Amino acid sequence: MATVITMPRLSDTMTEGVVATWLKKVGDTIKTGEILAEIETDKATMEFESFYDGVLLHIGIQQGESAPVDSLLAIVGKQGEDISALLSGNTTASAAEEIKTETKTASTPSEIPAGVKVVTMPRLSDTMTTGTVATWLKKVGDTVKEGDILAEIETDKATMEFESFNSGTLLYIGVEEGGTAPVDTILAILGPAGTDVSGIAANYSVGATVATPKVEDVKQDSNPTPNTQHATPNSNDRIFASPLAKKIASDKGVNLSQVKGTGENGRITKSDVENFTPSAVSTPVQAATDATNAVSTVKPFVPAGEMFQEEIKNSQMRKTIARRLSESKFTAPHYYLTIELDMDNAIASRNTINSLPETKVSFNDMVIKASAMALKKHPQVNSQWREDAIVINHHVNIGVAVAVEDGLMVPVLKFTDQMSLTQIGVSVKDLAGKAKSKKIQPVEMEGSTFTISNLGMFGIQSFTSIINQPNSAILSVGAIVEKPVVKKGQIVVGNTMTVTLACDHRTVDGATGAKFLQTFKAFMENPVTMLA
Repeated sequence: MATVITMPRLSDTMTEGVVATWLKKVGDTIKTGEILAEIETDKATMEFESFYDGVLLHIGIQQGESAPVDSLLAIVGKQGEDISALLSGNTTASAAEEIKTETKTASTPSEIPAGVKVVTMPRLSDTMTTGTVATWLKKVGDTVKEGDILAEIETDKATMEFESFNSGTLLYIGVEEGGTAPVDTILAILGPAGTDVSGIAANYSVGATVATPKVEDVKQDSNPTPNTQHATPNSNDRIFASPLAKKIASDKGVNLSQVKGTGENGRITKSDVENFTPSAVSTPVQAATDATNAVSTVKPFVPAGEMFQEEIKNSQMRKTIARRLSESKFTAPHYYLTIELDMDNAIASRNTINSLPETKVSFNDMVIKASAMALKKHPQVNSQWREDAIVINHHVNIGVAVAVEDGLMVPVLKFTDQMSLTQIGVSVKDLAGKAKSKKIQPVEMEGSTFTISNLGMFGIQSFTSIINQPNSAILSVGAIVEKPVVKKGQIVVGNTMTVTLACDHRTVDGATGAKFLQTFKAFMENPVTMLA
């Protein structure tokens, strides 16, 4: 009987998916475990494998199209089978029951032998629903001790080291390097050397979104399809690479066809891309190809005098960013307060502080410190809106917006008001470095009560920001500008800086926001008062 495959929900926040690539076409024979398609979610592009054997009879969502979760993705069945009833939506109750029964049976775990420990994909943050194995630090057959690092696991926010809480021999790896799987999916099996865990592995593998085909499927397929036959990266067909490797290659401008894969079946992994060095000598054909690729990935050639447009399809991640920013902008009634600061004393104070040995304080550090102290005096600004109440935070956790290659991250300084200027400087530098290298921990980006966005280093004099909910306010900091100012009735050259406070009118009234800025201004114009 034909089986309906629907658009899977690959994360708790996923509402729709985009079919990035179909790896099978109508009429192809499909085996359990083979990759059907690459599906793009709001967080990543993941390979979706088939849990059924049969022939691909119908594709419901074409390549490049998006559809809600549970939409008809494909139909798998016997060659020539009539699927008109399924296409019209008249799936029988018995067919649905058969699918449920099959899934339930396949998910039943085997009895676990004594001494064997099943390690599942950990939930490394409250928002994590799937994880990607960036790097395995142990291989099958290795002895693992409690506390040893098993792997580096990438979430939607950071890459973290995952240590073993058990000792034994690594008997099985359930998610290959570069593969993505839901939380609680089997990650590895530890136990006494030589223990047969094939039954456990087979039962736990159902439901995982693993980015590499099973070895068993490759070995048993005596008449492989073109997609699985050419598994080497230098093939003219599909290049087998992990989603993480593809992303890194795209970011670094690496041509994957030139990278030799060291993963299973010649699959290209993260380390292959990171360690790849282009050959210094290339043939004329290779040089021409590389030049063409460079032009197409950097900037298309446009003849002078011709109209040209380029359309870049929105990724699910970009759609999610757009949705969340829209929710903040259109649910929280924003208003803006702008004030100009005299920065002469701040410049002099910073020069004095930085003259001390091994001391380095930036103007941004001073802005953070002044904001923290002003929030203690005006806790209403340090609040968040709920339908039933306004929550006043009496602790100050300031989020500092950091521009990274993929967008924007907001590391959080916990209890900022209790930190000195030098402590703030060291912490911001450390967190910004982690954010840019994707080594920041999710806990280091949680719990902000107020946010600061500084574009002064780009020469921007004044701008407004969208509130980082659930915060009630965000401070936009511009550049320090040298210009004529009036002091004691005389026109002199002074240094000024403009800041703009965006407030949620549901929690922060205009007068409250204005008083906060007055206090902030007093601290910034007389930095010595921050030491009192």
